[in-house]
Amino acid sequence: MLTLMDPRPDKTCQGLARREFLRVGTLGFGGLSLASLLRTQAEAALPPNVVRPKSVVLLFLQGGPSHIEFFDPKMTAPAEFHSVNGEIQTTHPGITFGSTFPQLAQLASQFSIVRSYGSKNAGHSYGSVVSGRNPLEASASSVYARVVGTNNPLTGIPTNTLILPEAIDPDLKLGSNFETGALPTLTQAGQLGKNFEAFNPIGGGELKQNMELKLTAERFGDRRQLLSGLDQIRRDIDSQGLLEFTDEYQQQAFDVIANGAASAFDLSKEDPKTIDRYDTSHFFTNEEVQKWGDMRRSSNLLGRQMLMARRLCEAGCGFVTVSDCGWDMHSNGNSPKNLGGMKWLGSQVDHAVAAFIRDVEERGLSDDILLVVTGEMGRTPRINGNGGRDHYGELTPLLLSGGGLKMGQVIGQSDRTASRPATEPFDPSHLFATIMHTLFDVGELRLVQSVPRDILQIINRDEPITGLL
Repeated sequence: MLTLMDPRPDKTCQGLARREFLRVGTLGFGGLSLASLLRTQAEAALPPNVVRPKSVVLLFLQGGPSHIEFFDPKMTAPAEFHSVNGEIQTTHPGITFGSTFPQLAQLASQFSIVRSYGSKNAGHSYGSVVSGRNPLEASASSVYARVVGTNNPLTGIPTNTLILPEAIDPDLKLGSNFETGALPTLTQAGQLGKNFEAFNPIGGGELKQNMELKLTAERFGDRRQLLSGLDQIRRDIDSQGLLEFTDEYQQQAFDVIANGAASAFDLSKEDPKTIDRYDTSHFFTNEEVQKWGDMRRSSNLLGRQMLMARRLCEAGCGFVTVSDCGWDMHSNGNSPKNLGGMKWLGSQVDHAVAAFIRDVEERGLSDDILLVVTGEMGRTPRINGNGGRDHYGELTPLLLSGGGLKMGQVIGQSDRTASRPATEPFDPSHLFATIMHTLFDVGELRLVQSVPRDILQIINRDEPITGLL
């Protein structure tokens, strides 16, 4: 744990407890102090070119978004199958999306969609999707953290992070955000162990507990004062010269906490115009969705979640998982009839994803950040009696943008009723492989003796989605 200031009898002449300040060097990550972790990584880094200088942002639409209303509207199919919201023309001749996505339709050249991808999962269990069903039952984000370490050696930012709506608004009351027991599996570490689970800035998990800042309750009882408090503490300590008592790695550890990890989560440091571009609060109010069983888990904060994801990537986080909840669209009281929830949630995704794509392009980061948008399943091709769609795993929406992959494509096709792949089928194992090949030079990684054989086996087990690399 970290104690930056804690008045005790054993004080320096400046009135601070030197021994307590030096506990910055015992801030534990995965059983190591942050200082010793930085030292270890500096002395035993992976060979050059093994880890590509790229990040992944996985936007996971929890509940099961309809592949038909998203990117495969099938308006030539009978009425009981085609998109209830109609279609909109994209920038690709003859290619349409569901009409809820006008901004993405205009940006179609900047991402690729896969119409023959299916999660093979018809329930609210996320583990098989994010792990590609590897035998270690470890999510792609946890495998990445196992190879590169739990924290970026330069900035100290966790390399595997989960961003929930509560990371934007700590006072948010959404009830149960996930289906029972599902949250841990979204970023599960499986047999790799808890040290490689995602860091959750709103609480929970061993990594989070180890990263907590132990500050005097009188000054920092409210977590929303933490960031400004860190700035003041750093100024105080610098002015009194106490950093001279630390070695190089302890000082680096302090700089990580005071400058890196804290500011990356602070949206107030963004240009207000950028924040406005991402803002999705105008698409619906949180009160509007509360009367619907599953949509009560929704929030209108996705835009800011995506903005925080971009900030974390810039700070050195290699894998950010963003969760958007409430996509269980049976239209049976869990959500409005006739897929009415698409008006709210679909429009929010359209705006937030488009803002992210435009932003990273303007910053010259398109090749450096791979955005993946999917969910745990798709929806039944035939509309049910309430005008909604039920659980279905044969086809699932999948969008990929950036990361140096080939963009502007529609990969694969479904059959005439969007029930099955009509061309080469892809599943989570292919998505897992695509992500691994984006983050690593897999050929070089095979030669690194420090990477366990079982990790190498699951990274090499399957082939990426055809046509993206």
